[in-house]
Amino acid sequence: MSGPEPPIAEADLHAFVDNQLPKARLAAVQRYLYANQQEARRVAAWMAHREALRQAVALEAEAPLPPGLDLSRLIETRLRRRHTAWLWLTAASVLFALALGGAGGWLLRLPYAPGRDAVALALLEQQGLATHVVYAADKRHPIEVAAVERDHLTQWLSNRLNRKVTAPELDALGYRLIGGRLLATERGGAAALLMYEDVRGQRLSLVLRPMARNLHAARADMSEGGVNGCAWIADGLGYAVVAALPDEELDRVADHVRLEWPAAG
Repeated sequence: MSGPEPPIAEADLHAFVDNQLPKARLAAVQRYLYANQQEARRVAAWMAHREALRQAVALEAEAPLPPGLDLSRLIETRLRRRHTAWLWLTAASVLFALALGGAGGWLLRLPYAPGRDAVALALLEQQGLATHVVYAADKRHPIEVAAVERDHLTQWLSNRLNRKVTAPELDALGYRLIGGRLLATERGGAAALLMYEDVRGQRLSLVLRPMARNLHAARADMSEGGVNGCAWIADGLGYAVVAALPDEELDRVADHVRLEWPAAG
């Protein structure tokens, strides 16, 4: 009789991301991630980072071998200049180097890769949560441009994001715009933060991140360290609403954003 199933360890999660998990263990890890949404989001972030790295080096990995590293040319050159023994030593060294390079390329092409929509949503969620944690706590300088310069703010952000940016009116829900700022993405692109505040000083962030036009993701909830949020992707833009508020309140805000900004739906 088999004993109880061993608990899911960190090594199991890494093996799951790397598609190296034994089939007998796969179902258990999938059940664990389904039941533990925070862990599922952490694993999704690992996958997103892995996919971002893969895409960043894909062009270099697929580039043809430089002429100076062509094995036949190296052998021909060595034949003319050195003894045969030195030739084979050189050839073996080059082959070894190429084998290492090939292994590196293989590692970057492991068979499992999350869908582009899932990767984009995971990066958006991560940036939304991190942005709110950093700037909402800053009592004096949470924003770069204040709400009194609303037109300048939205025009500036629109120009930098290459997307039309407007600041949704959330006053009816109890949140007034205090301003916004430009953000950087992990790939050196531009994103935006619009910060709101209620009468108690509770702050709410709306993070906007440009996305490829063919990316789409339904609204998904997220949570980290007492901060909750929801995020979705539509019409070339990612949206993340984040605050230390109940999910129901954030859903109410997200619904308002999507109604006021039809392209966000």
